[in-house]
Amino acid sequence: MITKSGKQVGRVVMKKKKWNKLLAVFLVMATVLSLLAGCGGKRAEKEDAETITVYLWSTNLYEAYAPYIQEQLPDINIEFVVGNNDLDFYRFLEENGGLPDIITCCRFSLHDASPLKDSLMDLSTTNVAGAVYSTYLNNFMNEDGSVNWLPVCADAHGFVVNKDLFEAYDIPLPTDYESFVSACQAFDKAGIRGFTADYFYDYTCMETLQGLSASELSSVDGRKWRTSYSDPGNTTREGLDSTVWPEAFERMERFIRDTGLSRDDLEMNYDDIVELYQSGKLAMYFGTSAGVKMFQDQGIKTTFLPFFQENGEKWLMTTPYFQVALNRDLTQDETRRKKAMKVLSTMLSEDAQNRIISDGQDLLSYSQDVDIHLTEYLKDVKPVIEENHMYIRIASNDFFSVSKDVVSKMISGEYDAGQAYQSFDTQLLDEKATSEKVVLNSEKSYSNRFHSSGGNEAYSVMANTLRGIYGTDVLIATGNSFTGNVLKAGYTEKMAGDMIMPNGLSAYSCKMSGAELKETVRNFVEGYPGGFLPFNRGSLPVFSGISVELMETEDGYTVRKVTKDGKKVQDNDTFTVTCLATPQHMEAYPADQNMVFAGGETSVKDTWTAYVSDGNAILAEPEDYINVR
Repeated sequence: MITKSGKQVGRVVMKKKKWNKLLAVFLVMATVLSLLAGCGGKRAEKEDAETITVYLWSTNLYEAYAPYIQEQLPDINIEFVVGNNDLDFYRFLEENGGLPDIITCCRFSLHDASPLKDSLMDLSTTNVAGAVYSTYLNNFMNEDGSVNWLPVCADAHGFVVNKDLFEAYDIPLPTDYESFVSACQAFDKAGIRGFTADYFYDYTCMETLQGLSASELSSVDGRKWRTSYSDPGNTTREGLDSTVWPEAFERMERFIRDTGLSRDDLEMNYDDIVELYQSGKLAMYFGTSAGVKMFQDQGIKTTFLPFFQENGEKWLMTTPYFQVALNRDLTQDETRRKKAMKVLSTMLSEDAQNRIISDGQDLLSYSQDVDIHLTEYLKDVKPVIEENHMYIRIASNDFFSVSKDVVSKMISGEYDAGQAYQSFDTQLLDEKATSEKVVLNSEKSYSNRFHSSGGNEAYSVMANTLRGIYGTDVLIATGNSFTGNVLKAGYTEKMAGDMIMPNGLSAYSCKMSGAELKETVRNFVEGYPGGFLPFNRGSLPVFSGISVELMETEDGYTVRKVTKDGKKVQDNDTFTVTCLATPQHMEAYPADQNMVFAGGETSVKDTWTAYVSDGNAILAEPEDYINVR
């Protein structure tokens, strides 16, 4: 007989067996989850180690230049980011541990870059630096002989000249400074403006001042001053020298008098200049060589001329489309350093540089490895280019602002040459207070490395925060919308604004069905005519409020599944959706009459800056928003 107590013992044994089985199942599940997490973590670490980050200064490079670089290097995963055309931005990243592998910047000077010197690789002994003509490399050489920055091809600035007007009034084309002045005087007698330019802008003021004295600023004395001004080891502010610069202001004063510049010219913007030129009321203006093709296409016979120096030389003012530098941390990992150098060499190749220049401009490279093929647009300045008389402007933040102030006062008659020199020198030496209020405190740091399982953590933080700001169910942002890592740091209003891509990112909202949402996701992932086409994983769009599963193919990416809150999006669901993109891409979006996007009037940067400016902004947590198989 089985006693009552025996039955209880049997039940206990059975419960123990069941518990042991459940415990075994739980242990297996925990082990599997742990392994999966470990695999996912190792895969993410592997992806991080294999990725080279390249920060581009403009979204134009992201759309034409970056895809070409990635196509040439299919074995290297490159994370392209549209950063900012501002060295303050990179100093902030460096101070807070977020400096990328490769940096590009257009609005550049060695003076402003000096705080970054110890964080950048010395390229002076590399083949890419050796290929740069020494005439130009000297402008990027530190006093100790090291080189951190290299210039790519030049944007040539000089005089855009209306040949039709010269021929109509039988006035010879200028060949030197004296004949340039004579032409201006002859046109003035005929009731036509011989020369003016858009002195409304700081860069026109700055480049005219330097261009008129390019030969002297490129002389031994000029280079000596420039090296001292840009020296990273110089702990005190550097003013103007007393050899080259006083005469530069005298030339500027003479040029203002010879060309008849006055206070009215300070109100002239680029559109005003173009209108005068097109209407036959202006014979010459200071601009880029792109204007030659633009006006020739309009039927106006146009040529391009250099700055005529008083010593008889001719020089072009040039601006590198950008300067490029590498993070010194790359030297700690030989595999990554070699990859980065391979990326750099490709970025500086002739084919790549051809994808940088504007329509109608010739490729004018600073490198001996790139052949010069001049079109008809620059044929009149061929000897200048062959003589390597392409002056690279001094373009520190101080030179932009001070040139605007001083040259404007010279044009308006407030300053003579001596007063202008004194004012410029004083302003360069002035220690400026730079303390700014912190408006956003990020308590955590989030990486912008893209992971095939999860996506981009930093971009997810930004997208989730903006989804809350816009009050929308779903937010879709193009892959170039945000400018990199979210750092554990205090952000000033300027630095917080720089978290948003700088080139006109706008927000467009629409109420749509689940079917339309899935179609929108496909358009952003797989591309559409006139829209942005993702060219690698890092350039895929960012999603907030939904999760997307993609399949990578030889032709790109295909959407497999779209879910919200863990459930597949159904065709008859309804959502409010906000898309972040540049206007030219959204204007081409294939929406029908039932799905019309509203907005685009206020930039995302302005909306974001307004949100953080009161100091109470809170960043959202990141989410896994994408899975690429």
